[in-house]
Amino acid sequence: MTAAPPAASPTSRRLTTGHIVFLIVAAAAPLSAMVGTVPLAFAIGTGPGVPAAFAFAGVTLLCFSVGYAVSARRTGGSGGFYASIADGLGRPPAVGSGYIALLAYNCATVGLVGALGYFTQLVLAAHGLDLPWQLCAAVGLAAVAVLGYRDIAVSARVLAVLMAGEIGVLAVLDLAVLGRHGTSALPLDSFSPHTATGPGLGVSLMFAFVSFIGFESAALYGQEAKDPRRSVPRATYIAVVLIAGFYALTSWAAVGAIGPDAVRQTAGDQLGDLFFVLGTDYLGGTGSTILQIMLCTSLFAATLALHSAANRYAQVLADDGLLPRRLGAVHPRYASPHLASIAQTVLSAVVVGGFALAGLDPYADLTTSMLGLGTLGIVVLQALAALAVLGLARKGLKAGLWQGVIAPLLGFAGLAVTVWLVVGNFDLLTGTHNGLVSALPWAVPVIGVLGLAYGYWLRTARPSHYARLTGPADTPAPTQAPTPAPLVPTP
Repeated sequence: MTAAPPAASPTSRRLTTGHIVFLIVAAAAPLSAMVGTVPLAFAIGTGPGVPAAFAFAGVTLLCFSVGYAVSARRTGGSGGFYASIADGLGRPPAVGSGYIALLAYNCATVGLVGALGYFTQLVLAAHGLDLPWQLCAAVGLAAVAVLGYRDIAVSARVLAVLMAGEIGVLAVLDLAVLGRHGTSALPLDSFSPHTATGPGLGVSLMFAFVSFIGFESAALYGQEAKDPRRSVPRATYIAVVLIAGFYALTSWAAVGAIGPDAVRQTAGDQLGDLFFVLGTDYLGGTGSTILQIMLCTSLFAATLALHSAANRYAQVLADDGLLPRRLGAVHPRYASPHLASIAQTVLSAVVVGGFALAGLDPYADLTTSMLGLGTLGIVVLQALAALAVLGLARKGLKAGLWQGVIAPLLGFAGLAVTVWLVVGNFDLLTGTHNGLVSALPWAVPVIGVLGLAYGYWLRTARPSHYARLTGPADTPAPTQAPTPAPLVPTP
């Protein structure tokens, strides 16, 4: 099934490739990943071999992106995993995946609101301003609500500024390490087979893959992109390369700054303070303060990006009658899914407020559980999307051996292993052994199976509704895939 490109007025198509790249990179939250996950990977993963894990994850997800680009062009560059899975695996699996996406992106957004409140409170307290985390979270959520309601290009421009600051400060830290240590700042031992595949490899790979969460969201903005069939695949390629290169280089420089032999012990002792200590050592007190501020803006940027992604999934499902149709309404001026944005904001406020009233910890209870469940759901969707590209072969699509078979197969294999690692290490990912939290992964297959069953019910009980899901009725697939978009703009 090839979904027709969504109808959109010229004024609603405002996003360029650069805008989409900023939305993707913001969702991955590079600084938050460095501060929150890299020290854990150093301490209980492969230690100095962590940079190799990021490089491997990047190559795997680039393979996934090659296949995903085939689907993005066929579906008009919109609809995300929902449209991609429908195209390759059929409508019933797409219904299940659509509901999983709704669960995953909303949970991830709620978790980030908790993290934003928690870390903002800590940073402000460190500088003499003592405010409750609930107030910090409320202010952040209100700002997300305002930007999410408006034109998506406004959010993209805000994210561009925040991303420049976030990546810039870590780039300065990398350069400071290189300036002090020279070539020894990038020890070759990090990429030696013995180190890269040493004890803790599974944990390092898990943290590496989950640090890319949100990179696939380009295909949610096809309705608002100026040239979706070209910009969506290109933005995905660029974002994966940027994120992988940034993670690998910064973690590598951290290994060089600490020393390969000492990085595991040092990270275990300092954990979340590791990069702040490095900032103080290499950039002075001012540099450490800037890192703290940028951590808060990184979390805000990630919250806004995932809020926008959750809204687009709600809009697509509402347009297909799988959610109340009013959620698919587009603002006459801003061309945004404004009602879906309001609904997502209310949901976040209710869940975060419930945790606050129960006296639970915003990070140890709220962020870890919600972000852990959201992460698992998104990785499952990525694996299904890779499988869907392989499913296009049965429809007669000839995309070439590399683009149509080998690349998506490699992507699926890596993502399937990641799902297994996340489920097997869910207590480690969430930082708790609470029985209720440990049972959260079951929500993903339960929601998926219920959605799948609903899709089959629609096919039997409401065939006209079923035929309209994810676009018009099935049409013959083209015999050859379109020419891939280049990775860099052509003159």
